Amino acid sequence: MQKFAHTRSHPWRGVMVATPLPLRDDDSIDFDAFAEHVRQLVAAGCDGVVPNGSLGEYQTLTDDERERVVRVAVEAAGDGSRVMPGVSAYGSAESRRWAEQAAEAGAGSVLLLPPNAYRCDEEAVRAHYAAVAEVGIPIVAYNNPYDTKIDLSPALLAELHQAGDVVAVKEFSGDVRRAYEMAETAPGLDILVGADDVLLELALAGAAGWIAGCPNILPASCVELYRAAVTGDMATALPLYRRLHPLLRWDSKTEFVQAIKASMDVAGRRGGPTRPPRLPLSAPDHSAVRATTEKLLAEGLA
Repeated sequence: MQKFAHTRSHPWRGVMVATPLPLRDDDSIDFDAFAEHVRQLVAAGCDGVVPNGSLGEYQTLTDDERERVVRVAVEAAGDGSRVMPGVSAYGSAESRRWAEQAAEAGAGSVLLLPPNAYRCDEEAVRAHYAAVAEVGIPIVAYNNPYDTKIDLSPALLAELHQAGDVVAVKEFSGDVRRAYEMAETAPGLDILVGADDVLLELALAGAAGWIAGCPNILPASCVELYRAAVTGDMATALPLYRRLHPLLRWDSKTEFVQAIKASMDVAGRRGGPTRPPRLPLSAPDHSAVRATTEKLLAEGLA
């Protein structure tokens, strides 16, 4: 496998798209379709991709599938720095192994949840990130207190950053006030928007990137929204944000994987089914996703 040189000094910044996996009816991965989707995202102006995250259903993948996803993403992106694989796992040793695999494949950074096998204390969180940081690849912490029951508070993130174990945080708490506290307690720690429906608020608070779901559906419009938001072009950003918000808010719902994939199907981008235990969207939810997507497409968003 060819290794690509990193062309960006901060490869975790910008619009980094959390990629789903196109599945066939037999639940197998269509790697050709996945590679084409990555190429399309880059061509639309996205800065990179985040495979093997929650949207990529990493918990349901075999080891071979998970490894191949990273290598296909790196090859399709054309530059390893554009790829930020998720390396979360129940054990720190397993997360470290996935970080090593990502580094070997040429990825520019990795995304790492705190330990999620149990509700651990801060000492265990610090040890977890320190263990994976020994690999030497930049780590983006993922703060998702809803699913992990562990809150990476601004104070704890400051400790992790000061120790040199994390370079950024994917902030999914939904509390936009934290951006200002983190800027005070951990100057130099990059805040990445972790939930699509608070993009504008966190961009105005100084976010350096967006780990995003909705660009899978409308990549060019989402890139336009992000660029306008981070440059303070409110004449562009606010109207576009309002138009996209009915779609963006699905990223924060329990059914976000199914919803984004269903919306991709409507947009002609091959979302496909999900693996169990995720079930298809309910009929009312599917109708709502379809109606929202069709409306935005009819308005010329892409």
